[in-house]
Amino acid sequence: MTITFTLNGKPEQCDIPPDLTLLDLLRDVLGLTGTKRGCEAGECGACTVLLDGLAVNSCLVLAPQVAGRDVLTVEGLAPAGKLSSLQQAFIDHGAVQCGFCTPGMLMSATDLLAHAPEPSPHEIRAAIAGNLCRCTGYQQIVEAIEDAARKRALSR
Repeated sequence: MTITFTLNGKPEQCDIPPDLTLLDLLRDVLGLTGTKRGCEAGECGACTVLLDGLAVNSCLVLAPQVAGRDVLTVEGLAPAGKLSSLQQAFIDHGAVQCGFCTPGMLMSATDLLAHAPEPSPHEIRAAIAGNLCRCTGYQQIVEAIEDAARKRALSR
């Protein structure tokens, strides 16, 4: 089947089998490997992307479900090669260790900041609760998201 959708702000058209997951479409068909393959059961958050502005586990979404919709991957956070303020905050706060969870964390945080521009630490922890990290203990990630939110608020 053929689907057309918007990917990272650009129109995309793909011929795919109807049982292909969005994760497989992104990684295996389109070569966007920033979205990580983790548990493939919606438990780890490594494959998080934004679908119409909301964080979803791409391993649980069938690719045909994105027809006519907007998908944002971690690659879309820095389309001109310049890191987003959130990505820079992750670097500045040491929130990137092995890096496997980072794309999913960034996408969950992007969703949070779009809907709650000045989130509390509790709101941040709730927003990333579906993203597992084995390296940082989460504190640096929370601090990075707080810092990005603070800098965005100051720039308004």
